[in-house]
Amino acid sequence: MGIGDKPKYDLASILIYTALVFIGLISVYSAAPVIEYTSITDINEVYGKQLLFIGVCAILIIVILAIEVKFYERFAGLIYVISILSLAGLFVFGKEVNGATSWYPLGPFTFQPSEFAKFATALAVAKFLSQLNVSLKNVRDFMIISGIIALPALLITLQPDPGSALIYTAFFFALQREGLSLWYLTLGLIALVLFFSALVINIGWIILAILVSITGIYLLSRKRKHKKHLAKPRVYLFVIAALTCIAYTFSTSYIFNNLLEDRHRNRINIVLGKVQDDAGIGYNINQSMIAIGNGGWTGKPLQEATQTRGGYVPEQHTDFIFSAIGEVSGLVGTSTTIILFMLLLYRLIIMAERQRNQFARVYGYGVAGIFFLHFFVNIGMVIGLLPTVGIPLPFMSYGGSGLMGFTILLFLFIKLDAHRMSYDH
Repeated sequence: MGIGDKPKYDLASILIYTALVFIGLISVYSAAPVIEYTSITDINEVYGKQLLFIGVCAILIIVILAIEVKFYERFAGLIYVISILSLAGLFVFGKEVNGATSWYPLGPFTFQPSEFAKFATALAVAKFLSQLNVSLKNVRDFMIISGIIALPALLITLQPDPGSALIYTAFFFALQREGLSLWYLTLGLIALVLFFSALVINIGWIILAILVSITGIYLLSRKRKHKKHLAKPRVYLFVIAALTCIAYTFSTSYIFNNLLEDRHRNRINIVLGKVQDDAGIGYNINQSMIAIGNGGWTGKPLQEATQTRGGYVPEQHTDFIFSAIGEVSGLVGTSTTIILFMLLLYRLIIMAERQRNQFARVYGYGVAGIFFLHFFVNIGMVIGLLPTVGIPLPFMSYGGSGLMGFTILLFLFIKLDAHRMSYDH
């Protein structure tokens, strides 16, 4: 971008954002827990407040795009520190809602700092990785970047809000793009598979599967090394791997029963099919799936949307907003929502790959990872494929902190992308 040229903002991303926010507002209106609807501008109702939050976001967008682009990299560390202090302050000044101390009371509104810690952490990760001589292959650098990601996740987990803390695993998408070995992701997937397998399968069969798998890997690696005339693989490493997997498998029972709360254990058991409790802990998921199924192909008029109008889906205007979309607009509405999110993710990856500097690229992948996990986990739990963990659907679930946090995440990257031709370290 030459001197005097105007920045070119990614119009496709802005249009997708606008569409998602609009659909979200209509859906919040449909799912509002009210006996009689009033004007959509009624500030006393959730849809009126959501419209107010959208107005605040419009102001935020103007401010974000007006700030000099290098500001975000220059003050990334300070922004991160402020976000950490805001999370720590909850343990002294926070307000408890639904068993979690995650909000600051601000008159008739509340402020949830965990929603803003996401973009602050994304900036901090991008800032650290874009420094000279920093490499993820260096153990020290890897430990530092892991600490940057783990600190806010730990503070959020202690609130306790493990669902929101789960989102911080999204940064490993950015780390992998910057050279992190796929072994870390592989180990994470193995840990998840072993954990959930141990909850539903006899542990003896799991141990047998571990031994067979590692023996097979050893034999294949030995054959490959022999063909290439390389040193034979060290047997003791495979023995250690097998013993580690077996020990971890035995520990899952302790982890599940002692480190997770009852509500989390129950939700996992329901998804795994170990417990059938449609009137208790599984009520939300069951009613949500009924609402989505009730919508059919094109949805039902609001007066006939019995699940939504009857208030049968708890927290439908927040974490379960997708079920309202399903009942009121049917398969057409849910498909449109999913397509819009997929297009947004596609645009974010395209934008990240065309960046001229590492800071903007890492931040872009961090944003894409966060949106992907929110989208995947939220819809997964609403349709009963994943446990209910209290993760909102970006731009659509009711809530000022969430909407503003996601807006900042996206438009800060749009700002960086618009200046990619002139922005340099």
